[in-house]
Amino acid sequence: MGKFVIKEVSSGIKFDLKASNGEIIATSEVYTTENACNNGIASVTKNAPVAGTEDQTVENFEVLKHPKFEMYLDKAGEYRFRLKATNGQIIAVSEGYKSKDGCLNGIASVKKNVVDAKIEKV
Repeated sequence: MGKFVIKEVSSGIKFDLKASNGEIIATSEVYTTENACNNGIASVTKNAPVAGTEDQTVENFEVLKHPKFEMYLDKAGEYRFRLKATNGQIIAVSEGYKSKDGCLNGIASVKKNVVDAKIEKV
């Protein structure tokens, strides 16, 4: 079972979604209030399970409707994803993956772990 870990950072408050093995699989933006952070968690929980995956690493990729995971290559050549809500806002992002399969596994892990994720504040 995954969990959302809310923590304060120098510029505000954010969350990390952790898989059952403790690995961070998605991170939020920095919010100004805990209430806004909790709304972000609710949005990830609602949108991730139903979001399709748009593979922007291939030419002429199919553009999907929101909500969606956008998989792309960063400047360092690593695979990453960002989860966009129904309104198109980015609500969670990943760390870099060396392989496309690793990134796809990360997306699958987010979809699986948000379903019954607990919220923990540190």
